[in-house]
Amino acid sequence: MGEIKRALISVSDKAGVVEFASRLVELGVEIISTGGTARLLKENKIPVKDISEFTGFPEMLDGRVKTLHPKVHGGLLAVRGNAEHARQVSEHGIQYIDLVAVNLYPFEATVKKPGVTLAEAIENIDIGGPTMLRSAAKNYSAVSVVCNPERYAEIIAELKSNGKVSPATNFKLAREVFAHTSAYDAKINAYLEEQSASDGLAEQQALIGRKIQDLRYGENPHQRAAFYQDNSIEEPNVPDAVQLQGKELSFNNILDLSAALEIAKDFSEMVAVVIKHTNPCGVALAENMLEAYKRARSTDPVSAFGSVLGFNREVDEATAQEIISTFVEAVIAPGFSEEARQVFARKKNLRLLETGAFGSRSAKEVDVKKIVGGFLVQERDLKEVRAEDLKVVSQRQPTEEDIRELLFAWKVCRAVKSNAIVYTKDFMTLGVGAGQMSRVDSSRLAVSKANFDLRGSVVASDAFFPFRDGVDAAAQAGAVAVIQPGGSVKDAEVIEAADEHGMVMVFTGTRHFKH
Repeated sequence: MGEIKRALISVSDKAGVVEFASRLVELGVEIISTGGTARLLKENKIPVKDISEFTGFPEMLDGRVKTLHPKVHGGLLAVRGNAEHARQVSEHGIQYIDLVAVNLYPFEATVKKPGVTLAEAIENIDIGGPTMLRSAAKNYSAVSVVCNPERYAEIIAELKSNGKVSPATNFKLAREVFAHTSAYDAKINAYLEEQSASDGLAEQQALIGRKIQDLRYGENPHQRAAFYQDNSIEEPNVPDAVQLQGKELSFNNILDLSAALEIAKDFSEMVAVVIKHTNPCGVALAENMLEAYKRARSTDPVSAFGSVLGFNREVDEATAQEIISTFVEAVIAPGFSEEARQVFARKKNLRLLETGAFGSRSAKEVDVKKIVGGFLVQERDLKEVRAEDLKVVSQRQPTEEDIRELLFAWKVCRAVKSNAIVYTKDFMTLGVGAGQMSRVDSSRLAVSKANFDLRGSVVASDAFFPFRDGVDAAAQAGAVAVIQPGGSVKDAEVIEAADEHGMVMVFTGTRHFKH
């Protein structure tokens, strides 16, 4: 098995197909083809039999029906060596097809086009292509099937070397086909779900990704891991970023880079983000990047050792010089100046990732958390709280500057693992309390980690204060304003504590748990 005498070629992506078909013909293979593929091959003087000639039935319905025919699928699915299959094939004048080269209508590219209609999308749902691919892949022991133009050279090389395609290669190609068709159908399902009037999440959710690379290991050295890309996401993201230099990314690097990037995307002002174990250990705004970075790092310089950095502007030379003065694992930013690149080149292991310019975020993207036996899906936490959304509940009224500072603290707090408490002043984090089992422990941690005087600071809490002790502790540390969701049965007691301390307190009405 594996000898190729007859091939059916029908491709939307015509890259490399002329050379592939030409090499097959040189090896004595008969070519059957359809529509535009057949025209292209004929224009290049490659002998081709039209599909209608092969089946004895015309292409019809604007090309919707051309390969959905027993002479095609009988030729693909017949089990070689099965006497009854051979009898039926002979009785109905079916000829074996030994190779299928098919790639599918560009559904995903079509639906990404601005203003595309549902009707246009529907016309780009391929039917015959996936059917041929699946038929050929099912019978991989006798049929070679290729959906990826990058495989053409490999197939030709095997045919020239061995006169046939090996069973191992056929099995690999079949697996690639089933992965490809399942992903194709998942993209169609996702698009149609978006077009529905339902406010709920889809009844069926598929996690589809293309492997970018195998990783050395996962979170720990004994865990195997790989990195996958969902190429339907259009906003800047780590899988799409270009690695400009440095060692191979690790599993934990990727998690931290994504965390840094998401915080950087939260701000229109120039921001620097320092991440350790997916939590921000420093975030700061400034008029220039160097100052923003120095302020962010100074929040917790101990934790910043071996950290991952994120920026929302092109990284300049001065900032690069400061970054390489300490040990940093990776940096992600929209870009890097040529001078900065030259500075970073001195640290050849430092990973640099360039995302390109930031754009709008996609509400279509969902947040998925895997558990054993299933997974949870939710909308992304992209809700933005603005000044006009805040409810002032304290006797003391905030100034405009207070509001700006409180909103900065709130954005940072959203990125911190629950329970989360964040102290800031002058648009710089002073203390971050992350991931503690009680809110009061997070409050104590934030205060204990502060490297600066907390007098005059503001404090953000990702969920309501269940008791007044958290506010009392914040006031004792020197905080003068609090931003929190509100909604506790003890709200009156908590507000009373703020008033006793002469603090500003505002409610957001929005919680930001992050598990």
